[in-house]
Amino acid sequence: MEISPELSVRRGRAAVEFYKAAFGAVEIYRVGGTDQHEAVVAQLSVGKGSFWVADESPEHKNFSPESVGGSTVRLLLVVEDPRSVCHQAVALGATEVAPVEESHGWLLGRIEDPFGHQWEIGKPLTEWPPPIRA
Repeated sequence: MEISPELSVRRGRAAVEFYKAAFGAVEIYRVGGTDQHEAVVAQLSVGKGSFWVADESPEHKNFSPESVGGSTVRLLLVVEDPRSVCHQAVALGATEVAPVEESHGWLLGRIEDPFGHQWEIGKPLTEWPPPIRA
């Protein structure tokens, strides 16, 4: 089993391009997103994980954060260099929510992408997950 989040966005084609440029995402599947069929559904991968991006569809109760005034989830992107990834995302239009700093054994920052989704970008500074203590 696996869980793959699907991000509802406005401007799906632009969102796919943002995630590719900001996070190094690789597009592994796509439907639409053309001049003839503007709405897009795409699966992207980053490292070992993947997520989906789709234009919002209110008729199916899929709303973007822009439509509802914020997101109900945060996504955690684990990378080797959180500072450079956050800097790259901000340079491409994201907003810094919290600067990258050490906290709870992580080097972690937070951005809001141009489509309203919150991303924590970081890496653990110790063994992760920590050993279970009996």
